[in-house]
Amino acid sequence: MKTEEKPTDYKKITFRDRINTVDKEGKRVWVFPKMPKGKLYNYRRVVAYILLLFFYLAPHVNLNGEPLIFLNFIERRFVFFGNAFYPQDFHLLVLTLITLLVFIILFTVVYGRIFCGWVCPQTVFMEFLYRPIEYIIDGDRKKQRELARQEMNPVKLLKRIVKHSLFLTISFWTIITFLAYIKGYPEVQTIMAGWPGSKFSTLLGVLAFTGTHYFIFASFREQVCTLVCPYGRLQGVMLDNNSIVVAYDYARGEPRGRGKNENKGDCIDCHKCVEVCPTGIDIRNGTQLECINCTACIDACNSIMYTVNKPKGLIRYASERSIAEPKSKLLNARAIAYSIVLILLIGVVSVAFVNRGDVETTIIRTQGTMFQEYGTEAYSNLYNLQMINKTNETTSLELKLLSHDGEIKILGDKLDVEVGEVEKRNLLIILNKDLLKSSNTHIKIGVYTEGELLEEISSTFVGPNALDK
Repeated sequence: MKTEEKPTDYKKITFRDRINTVDKEGKRVWVFPKMPKGKLYNYRRVVAYILLLFFYLAPHVNLNGEPLIFLNFIERRFVFFGNAFYPQDFHLLVLTLITLLVFIILFTVVYGRIFCGWVCPQTVFMEFLYRPIEYIIDGDRKKQRELARQEMNPVKLLKRIVKHSLFLTISFWTIITFLAYIKGYPEVQTIMAGWPGSKFSTLLGVLAFTGTHYFIFASFREQVCTLVCPYGRLQGVMLDNNSIVVAYDYARGEPRGRGKNENKGDCIDCHKCVEVCPTGIDIRNGTQLECINCTACIDACNSIMYTVNKPKGLIRYASERSIAEPKSKLLNARAIAYSIVLILLIGVVSVAFVNRGDVETTIIRTQGTMFQEYGTEAYSNLYNLQMINKTNETTSLELKLLSHDGEIKILGDKLDVEVGEVEKRNLLIILNKDLLKSSNTHIKIGVYTEGELLEEISSTFVGPNALDK
C-alpha cells in the first residue's frame, strides 16, 4: 500500500543567509563565549603572552645602541633588532612584501587560518588580554548573560566602571606603545611630560586612537573578523579540500544524539563547541568565514569525548579530504611541496638581510669626461662617489685599488660618514700608462674601515686606444 508523503514544512527549515552575530532584523547578537580550557588553549596562551610581552617591551629594549624595533616614517629610518634600514634598502622591502604575499597565499592554501587563531593581533589582544579581564570581573558565560539582562544596579554599575576603566587604561597604554615605536620612548616621555599644555595635537591624536582601540575590543570585537578583515573573505577563495583547518568529523559524529543507540554517531549534541566559540558559530556546519581556527572548540569537544569514553579528535585539525576519505594522508604531496616553497622563501629573504652590507658604496665614472694625463707617465679618470653608512656609529672609510697598482685621490675632507648619512664626493683614480692595454680597463676598488675590507666595487677606467699610444 502506497503511503502518502507528508508535505515539507518550509517554515521550519532555516538557511544560513546571514552571519551568526546578526539576527533577522539586522541587529547585533552579542556573543558570550565560555572561557576555553584545554591543551591547545594553553599552548595558544603561551604564544600570546610571548607576543604581548614582546610588543610592550620592544620599544624599551636597546640592541647595538638602537631600540629593538623603531619605525621612524618621518625620517624614513627603520630599525629591526638593532639594524638600521634606510630608503636605500627599498629593494629589501619590496622583496619582503612579495615574499609575504606569496607566503600568506600558500600558507592559507595549506594550513587555513591558523594565523588568525594563534598570532593575529585582534585575537591575541581580545582573547588573552581583554577577555580574561572580563571573565574575572563579570564571570563566565552564564554570569555574563545574566548580568547583561539585569537592570542597572550598584553591583552592575561598579563592575562596568571597573571593567571599562581597565579597558581604557590598556587601550591608552597600547597607543602610547605604538607611538614609542614611531618616535622612540624617550621622546614619548618628553611629549607626555608637557601634556596638556604642549604637544596638544599629539594628545588629541593619542586620545582618538585610544578611543578607537577601546571601541574595537570593548564593543566591536568579533565583527572585526567577520565584517572588516578581508582575510576571512579571501579564505573562501584560497581554501580547498586539501586545506588543513579546524574541522568537525561528520563521518564519525553523525547522526548526533545522546543514548546508546548503535545508529548514532559520537557527537552527543552537547553544544559545548558552540558555547566556547568567540565568533558564535557552530563548527559542525562546516568551514565558515567567521571561523578563525582558534581551536577552542577542539579543546571543548575533547573534554566531552573524554567524559563519555570516546576517542578524542571529533573536532580537530583536518582537511575535508582526510575526513571524507579516512585513508588519505593529512599532508599530501602538494602540501609538502608548498611547505618547502615557504621554507625556501624565508631562506631567500633571510640571506638577503644577512648579506646586507654596513656600508653601501657606489662609484660611477663622471659622465661626459675623458681620461686626463696625470704627469708624464700616468692617466687619471674622474668618478662620482656616493657612500651610505648603515651602521649605528660614524664610520671612517678608506678606498684602495685592488686590481692594479695605482692611486685613489678623494677630493675634499677625510671620508667620515655619519650615521644614516649619504656622503657624496668626487675622486680621481690614477693608473700608470704601462698598465693600460685597451681603451677600457676593468678595475676593482676595496672599501676599508680600520683595515677591514667591507666590500669590493667594480668599475672601468678609460684610457687611449692602444693604437693611439
